[in-house]
Amino acid sequence: MKKLIIAAFALAAIAIAPNTYAQTKMVGGAAMYPTKNIVENAVNSKDHTTLVAAVKAAGLVETLQSAGPFTVFAPTNAAFDKLPKGTVETLLKPENKATLTKILTYHVVSGKWSAAQLMAKIKAGKGTAELNTVSGGILKAMMQGGKIYLVDEKGGKSWVTIADVNQSNGVIHVVNTVLMPN
Repeated sequence: MKKLIIAAFALAAIAIAPNTYAQTKMVGGAAMYPTKNIVENAVNSKDHTTLVAAVKAAGLVETLQSAGPFTVFAPTNAAFDKLPKGTVETLLKPENKATLTKILTYHVVSGKWSAAQLMAKIKAGKGTAELNTVSGGILKAMMQGGKIYLVDEKGGKSWVTIADVNQSNGVIHVVNTVLMPN
């Protein structure tokens, strides 16, 4: 009888919050909880330490903790490592805050855009969708081999490697290359 009561409580808990566990994804060895905001989750990802340091240096922590919603295309540490040697260190200097902010906000789109919504927008655009970034630039989204990829204003390509990492204030799509605005 005791086991039956415990099982009933467990099922009730799942019924009350069915999406809490279903939407939790692992990124950088850490669970990304849909009940936490973008910054609260990102700080736990071992794959996003460079991005977190850049967000702090640009003074964007408070913005990315706000209600949003935001869609963030989050470059991994490996993505930052693809940049020419010394680029990240240079961007993190206080005198380069404006440039760093422009690059980071180029990875952010207003609203919460799931992968399915991005794919629908690409289909409606006959293979291409233009996304207006918070920095005022444009990202082009396309599909290839069943994956979403983005083309920046300089012609660079970045693939979405982990889609739909839901946050309390938006969604993160992990990308493998830093996107560069004009």
